[in-house]
Amino acid sequence: MGWDVRVPTDIPTDTLTEHFEEHRSMLLGVAYRMLGRAADAEDVVQEAWLRWTAEDRTEVREPRAFLVRITTRLAIDRLRQAQARRESYVGPWLPEPVVTDFGPTAPDTAERALLADSVSLAVLVVLESLSPLERAVFVLREAFGFPYAEIATALDRSEAAVRQLAGRARRHVDEGKPRYDVDPTERRDLTERFLTAAAGGDLGGLLALLAPDVRLVGDSGGKSKAPLRIIESADKVGRFLHATAQGADEIFEFRFLELNGGPALLALVDGRPDSVFQIEVLDGRVQCVYIIRNPDKLQALAGL
Repeated sequence: MGWDVRVPTDIPTDTLTEHFEEHRSMLLGVAYRMLGRAADAEDVVQEAWLRWTAEDRTEVREPRAFLVRITTRLAIDRLRQAQARRESYVGPWLPEPVVTDFGPTAPDTAERALLADSVSLAVLVVLESLSPLERAVFVLREAFGFPYAEIATALDRSEAAVRQLAGRARRHVDEGKPRYDVDPTERRDLTERFLTAAAGGDLGGLLALLAPDVRLVGDSGGKSKAPLRIIESADKVGRFLHATAQGADEIFEFRFLELNGGPALLALVDGRPDSVFQIEVLDGRVQCVYIIRNPDKLQALAGL
């Protein structure tokens, strides 16, 4: 059965708020995975709230259905606009990093790992290659486990069409997603060693941590210094990081955070977020280095 998305007209305002707040975290999760920007996700969820309170509500049985349907459709519309803007984005594009604390929504290790993987930078980058509808189906199905029939109702598509979209999206993600180890302890240890070698000017130590085919992806949006192309190979990545550390005039303070499901470094200058560093690991070596320096994407990390 599909969702009945009608909502009663006589629900008190306090109850409307309770229904919405009960599902807010999930709605934000859907919108962020769709858009890759926390600010855009907040805007979408706020618009969903406005529509929730303004809708002609009759004979509701499932408030969550209405909220997921509206949030997903708003996110699809905004994603189409964002994809057009990203064609002129300066340099590589990475998602806006978000602090991940899955709390009670992930009662066991397996579910937490699934949620962490669905919000990782690597997966979100691959999701950029999907159409908005494919991305919506993938997010609702893979990250949140919604049945195909419910997704079909939310997207106003047939269940058969949704299954086709899901299969196509899954193949694209499987083909495009690199294989990384997800052990958080190993990633944290390598991140600490990576920071020590880079900040200490230890080029040899840094090169020893990097896989031969390591990639460095920097996102500045043209608003700060970062590579405008992806850097590849241990020698090039190591020398770039070494030269950057040696030439820095600022005094950095580093803090460890969990961002997008994994350990990351937040670099601050005079208490303000300057950069986010995160690494991906395979077989004990650093396979990918992400550096996010676009100040628009770091605002939410101020004060952490």
